Amino acid sequence: MLTLLIFGDVITLMLVTLFGFSTHGTLPSAGTRVLTTFVPLVLSWFLVAPLLGAYNLGWAADLRQLWRPFWAMVVAGPFATWMRGMWLSAPIIPIFVLVLGGISALAILAWRIIYWLIVSRSKRAYG
Repeated sequence: MLTLLIFGDVITLMLVTLFGFSTHGTLPSAGTRVLTTFVPLVLSWFLVAPLLGAYNLGWAADLRQLWRPFWAMVVAGPFATWMRGMWLSAPIIPIFVLVLGGISALAILAWRIIYWLIVSRSKRAYG
């Protein structure tokens, strides 16, 4: 189940990145520029999420613990924008910090609810 959790997190962050580029109308021409957002987002997530227990399988399967991945992304979002700014030698725009962190946190929360549904149904089916 840990593999599913990690895979889902990475896919979710990729979708957030692609969504961001598409809302700016730059997705068709983005090419590898997508990596300038995706890589820092994933790196910051995997540095912060384990510290807040987002990969504890017992907590990941507990609906009451969904605050963990949400708040992990709230913390990871600003870190990701900082890494992106350093990578691109570009200023860090405060609204971008809020949007990237907020949308990513909501997306991770949505994915983790789906994960919880999968795990809870699996427990009911197999005891």
